[in-house]
Amino acid sequence: MNMISLAIADVKLIEPKVFGDARGFFLESFSQQAFNEATGTNHQFVQDNHSRSKKGVLRGLHYQLAPHAQGKLVRVVRGAVFDVAVDVRPGSPSFGQWVGAELSEDNHRQLWVPPGFAHGFVVLSDSADFLYKATSYYAPQFERGIAWNDPAIGIEWPQLDVELSLSDKDQKAPLLAQAQLV
Repeated sequence: MNMISLAIADVKLIEPKVFGDARGFFLESFSQQAFNEATGTNHQFVQDNHSRSKKGVLRGLHYQLAPHAQGKLVRVVRGAVFDVAVDVRPGSPSFGQWVGAELSEDNHRQLWVPPGFAHGFVVLSDSADFLYKATSYYAPQFERGIAWNDPAIGIEWPQLDVELSLSDKDQKAPLLAQAQLV
């Protein structure tokens, strides 16, 4: 796999080696050893999640508080999304900054979103199947969110030809300045 550092070095864009021919393709979607070597971490994944969303659905920005903070390794197996990670680690030199990348069934890219980052995505294609590997179990009492459109963060979401669709929870998420981070 090819590991690409983004503007926030702890967030990694992963490009697997894809072996294709007229019959289709093969790729190794995950190797614990290769992941740990490439990220310099020793995270173990305990839960896999799968969501399907239609075009214009925006999910996020979500994170969990310690001791249940989640790292996420995310990828798209059908469709395309614009995926975002926001540093919400108090005291971090990149606190409040974001990075984003398009993940799709065609580019096979994955994004490593470490613990201490809020995560979100918007669906670019007619629909998308999105897979998450998580380093901690979902703990609703520790789940928090940040407004997807917080001007202090300034995420440059792609322009779509449909209206965005957000859950009630995501519509009511606080700005980063008012969010609980620890």
